[in-house]
Amino acid sequence: MTTSPAAVRTPTAARTFWRFWFASTVSRTGSNMTSVALPLVALTGLHATTFQVTLLAAATQAAWLFLGLPAGVIVQRFPLRTTQVTMDLIRAVAMGSVPVAWWLDRLTFPHLLLTALITSLATVLFDIGNSTFLPALVSKDELAARNSLISGTEAVSQTGAPSLGGLLIKAVGAANVLLIDSVSYLLSALTLWTLPERRPTAGTHESAWRLIREGCAFVVRHPVMRPCMFWATASNFCTAALLALTPLYLVREAGASATVVGLVLAADGLGSLIGSLLATRLAARLGTARAMIVAGFAGGALALVMPLTTTPDNVHFFVIGNAGAAMAVVIGSIITRTHRQVESPPELLSRVMATVRFISWGVLPLGALVSGVLADAFGLRAALWIVCAGFVFTPFVLVMSPVRNRRNLSEESHG
Repeated sequence: MTTSPAAVRTPTAARTFWRFWFASTVSRTGSNMTSVALPLVALTGLHATTFQVTLLAAATQAAWLFLGLPAGVIVQRFPLRTTQVTMDLIRAVAMGSVPVAWWLDRLTFPHLLLTALITSLATVLFDIGNSTFLPALVSKDELAARNSLISGTEAVSQTGAPSLGGLLIKAVGAANVLLIDSVSYLLSALTLWTLPERRPTAGTHESAWRLIREGCAFVVRHPVMRPCMFWATASNFCTAALLALTPLYLVREAGASATVVGLVLAADGLGSLIGSLLATRLAARLGTARAMIVAGFAGGALALVMPLTTTPDNVHFFVIGNAGAAMAVVIGSIITRTHRQVESPPELLSRVMATVRFISWGVLPLGALVSGVLADAFGLRAALWIVCAGFVFTPFVLVMSPVRNRRNLSEESHG
């Protein structure tokens, strides 16, 4: 990137960062409403089966399997601001088509599935672009704080937006709430268009395959990024499985309303907010490596209380477990993302981010699909127990790697 570290301290650069932050926030808020509305459109409006609902959840993340790896090369070869604006506009049109079809009484499950897939494809490029753009806006010593700020803001959105979405669904219907998400993408696009363009400066003349291989090789050979990527993969698999099961379990097993579903999904945001507030403090006290391991075991233990929810009266068990699991994942995510941004060579950053996300986010649709298979085979409650148990085992990925002998990820092993 062409932005110098000194530039980020100027008032103009500060305003640029805050516009970037605003665009991400408004877009994320609309998407978090959709996390409640989209499965409820399928459940209540189209009377979808258990497998169809989990298939829809898989489609919202499926693009990481198809586009995740080359996304870093694509981001590196095209103007960053233009790419992000284009992806916002694509998502706005795709999501806006659902309420229009609903108003015309033409909405079908394939339409809903296609919308989820198109939005997923655009989101992959948008997210990789965002992660690559942030280091061009702030200096290295500010990255951890800025990542915590962004994660904290996303957590607030995750807390409030699903609750608001649940209330709006009750008032105007799930399909109409998707219109808000469409508008949020438009507002994000307009805001991003006011930012200065950022263009890649290295490697754009080389073959795409060579660029991809360089990014993969750097991650695979790195003694810390590799196990952290596997930890993220295990965590994301469990998170995707849990997210797919949550509306199904709460509606069909616990008898919860749309409002309650929104409130419970908001607990994920509450846990994420707690994690974003604790991440830098916990890392400073324990060290980044040890903080990830401690948080992982604590979050796994709390996750085990979720299946104790059987009625709307004891839904607090799901709230506690969901928040605990999210807290642990966010602490690890902030720490590992900052480590990648600091330790990766600038010319490799977008490809490093794409490689890690291709592997770790590529399992998101698999986690959603596996949860559906488990639910069909053993029932919703047994499937939830299995998924929650998975959170207990994710920190063992770090314990069984060189990370266990380090206090901080960016230092040499002491064991």
